[in-house]
Amino acid sequence: MNNSMEEEKSKALVELIYSWIQEAGSRIRSHLNEELTVSTKNGRDDIVTNVDKETQEFLIRKILEKFPEDKILAEENGLDRCLDMSGRVWIIDPIDGTLNFYFQRENFAVMLALYVDGIGKLGFIYNVMREELYWGGAEFGVYCNQTKLSAPKEPRLEDGLFGMNSAMYVQNTLHAHDIGIRTMGVRTSGCAGLEFISLLKGNTIGYISNLSPWDYAAGVVLSHEFGFISSQLNGCPLSFDGREYFLIATSPAYEEIKGKYIS
Repeated sequence: MNNSMEEEKSKALVELIYSWIQEAGSRIRSHLNEELTVSTKNGRDDIVTNVDKETQEFLIRKILEKFPEDKILAEENGLDRCLDMSGRVWIIDPIDGTLNFYFQRENFAVMLALYVDGIGKLGFIYNVMREELYWGGAEFGVYCNQTKLSAPKEPRLEDGLFGMNSAMYVQNTLHAHDIGIRTMGVRTSGCAGLEFISLLKGNTIGYISNLSPWDYAAGVVLSHEFGFISSQLNGCPLSFDGREYFLIATSPAYEEIKGKYIS
């Protein structure tokens, strides 16, 4: 297949995913004034709603209708483990920031990523209430809706704001507090998707949290296009298997953290 045909195929795939996520967002917004069904998973602050489950089922149905042989790694309904990352793997967070969704009815996102043989090809983060879809990958660059974004500046650790998991900051988990106080200040949103959007916009220079693959898969694809470096907070590569202490930062900030705080 020649390059032009490959490009057309890639564009068609993006348009398809774009339409799925927009429809998922519209479906979520239609539930905002309804009574939600809520259950807990691993603690009272780890909740899932009927809308989380319905959104994931919708996206999986769309994917498998087109790509029935592909693998799915997703937060809900027992799909939270993938034996390996070989082949095509779709990674889904139906509602990232479920507590925000439930209590605030804002500050949440839909996230979807496509990885092929462990390499991130496409990432999508949808700020549902603002109707802003951040998407892209190596073939496209990074966009917000139809506007192509330019890479932000790459400040040092001391020259920018840093996204931070509040519990890790308070408890100084793996030097999270030590890192935070070297910055201009820490910010926390309760939504990994919004933290990645903040990085892409240049509003923050890094992010530390305790994340599962569906929390970081899409954001890693997009932020790597702008030169951000990510890993586990101990310096090891991301495993895409269970929760991990996660770090992403501009190259200068990452190297400073690595040199001073990662043994």
